[in-house]
Amino acid sequence: MAGYNRVIMMGNLTRDPQLSYLASQTPVTEFGLATSRKWKSQGGDEREDICFIDCRVYGNLAETISKHFQKGRSILVEGNLTFDQWETPEGQKRSKHRILVERFTFINDGQKHTPKKADTEQRPADEFMPDADDDSLIPF
Repeated sequence: MAGYNRVIMMGNLTRDPQLSYLASQTPVTEFGLATSRKWKSQGGDEREDICFIDCRVYGNLAETISKHFQKGRSILVEGNLTFDQWETPEGQKRSKHRILVERFTFINDGQKHTPKKADTEQRPADEFMPDADDDSLIPF
């Protein structure tokens, strides 16, 4: 079965990015993204849908997003849609879609943003995700 999984979204962070490190010392950052769509109803009323989605990013990009973004800041992300499933300690099944971010773009939204303080501790940043421009990943 052929398939294609690519997501490009632009919106605002719903919370400050949370930076953590895997056991391999690979940085991982998680944040929420909100996007909206506006339209007019048949009656002429202004309507708006808001979509909330969680995002995860690894490696150097994770540290960059953690350092330069905070709640409310605009961002454009590109990556793959993933589906996570788990079971709570009470036995309830849970699931959610998430964007695995491979690229992002700073968006100038006209607001002044103060970068977050840089971490004083240096950690190795081995890449979890392969470089998207690496020709060795092409299967032919």
